[in-house]
Amino acid sequence: MQYKNPVVKGFYPDPSVCFADGKFYMVCSSFQYFPGVPLFESDDLVNWTQIGYVLTRKSQVMLDKINSSGGVFAPTIRYNNGRFYMVTTNDTTHQNFYVYTDDIHGEWSEPIYVDQGGIDPSLYFEDGHTYFMSNGTDDEGNGGVVQCEINIETGEKLSPSKSIWQGSGGRFLESPHLYKIGDWYYLMAAEGGTEYGHMITYARSKTIWGEFEGYPQNPVITNRNKAPYIIQGIGHGDLIQDKNGDWHILCLGFRQMHIWMAYHHLGREVFLVPVTFHEDGWFTAGRDGTAAKHYDMKGNFLQTEKMEYTFENTDWDKEWCFLRFPNEKNYELYEDRAVLHGTGITLDDVDSPTFIAMRQRDFCFELSCDVDVDQGEGGITMYMSENEHYEVAVRKSGEGYEAILRLNIGGIKHVQSKVPLEGGSTNLIIRADNFGYNFLFENGGEVFLGNGATKYLSTEVAGGFTGVMIGLYAVNGNTEFTNFKCLYN
Repeated sequence: MQYKNPVVKGFYPDPSVCFADGKFYMVCSSFQYFPGVPLFESDDLVNWTQIGYVLTRKSQVMLDKINSSGGVFAPTIRYNNGRFYMVTTNDTTHQNFYVYTDDIHGEWSEPIYVDQGGIDPSLYFEDGHTYFMSNGTDDEGNGGVVQCEINIETGEKLSPSKSIWQGSGGRFLESPHLYKIGDWYYLMAAEGGTEYGHMITYARSKTIWGEFEGYPQNPVITNRNKAPYIIQGIGHGDLIQDKNGDWHILCLGFRQMHIWMAYHHLGREVFLVPVTFHEDGWFTAGRDGTAAKHYDMKGNFLQTEKMEYTFENTDWDKEWCFLRFPNEKNYELYEDRAVLHGTGITLDDVDSPTFIAMRQRDFCFELSCDVDVDQGEGGITMYMSENEHYEVAVRKSGEGYEAILRLNIGGIKHVQSKVPLEGGSTNLIIRADNFGYNFLFENGGEVFLGNGATKYLSTEVAGGFTGVMIGLYAVNGNTEFTNFKCLYN
């Protein structure tokens, strides 16, 4: 059977995967969004269903007033002796920690902290021992992939931190994961930065502490010189074996908006790439070391893709999330509608406005939603960060109401158009393609408010590590949202 990349679309970066009880489980980075660390389940590595989040309580992670792209960095998920572990970094507090659960569909533990620096932590279990690794600097001041043994019950270090591999020479060595396959320990990592130079490299050793020998043809996979090509930024992966015994790398990548326009705004997405082990013990990946759009894979799976998102067919506790820690009293979330109670906190603030959102999953869609505003302002935002976001909304203006389009780029805030309304209710519409968002509303027929270019919400312009979110929001009043429909095409 053939599958198509990306296997998970939209802002779901830094995937990590494990296998347990006949299922595959995956986690991704979440940064400033809450709940933290989206959690997915799959039968075949191709079709993924979000089953919840890992960090669902304020006590598990500090997200108060952190900047965009701060917070929860690259997680790793592992399974050992009937227990799941998720280890990650809060880059804002510079702490590495892990949580655990015996029920993948239930709650996770309070955090256990490890006194080792760096980011992108990972765990490896062997013969009753637990090894913790991250990128950073060891106890002797040596940089690279740093490893120590820990007490998994307490997080206490049982050995000094030691730099076991310094990479292949690329910048920003990160994302270390250790595996024992046959006689070899394989240490896989990412280099080049999570941008157009991103790549996956690896080394191997006969012992867990090294010396590790780099793969002679590193990088094992990269799209850094594959141009013109939509898929770029391939890197930060995790090695996994499928149910047929074949190996794959689940990794991140991004799709730029056009082969000649090097901008991406959907965020870093999840790609699946086949791996082949050779007689000499080394492995290769992808198609001539690059990631492609289509691959063949054993099995009788049928790749499915959800094209329409509504209040009724999504779960507020799964597909949706908040900016930082929400004030739950400001949200009334029902099966077919949402009532948001806005405060004075706006989308421009490094705080938690009344805002609930889902990822933009593809370039082209049509969205419509009925809104009813009593006071203040409420509507729909295409949100990248506190400095880059577009809103189509209804707001109270004096004794009346108006429909508005606001564009925020680099902190420059501009109401591009405003049209008077007879009341506070209307239908808001967004039509998107690779290059722009068209904003409209209903007023006895469709009224065009204006356009916002997607490239100004891209990582190349806005910076950071996230992607565009489709958000419902309210400021200084109450807004009811009904008949929400987002149809991808």
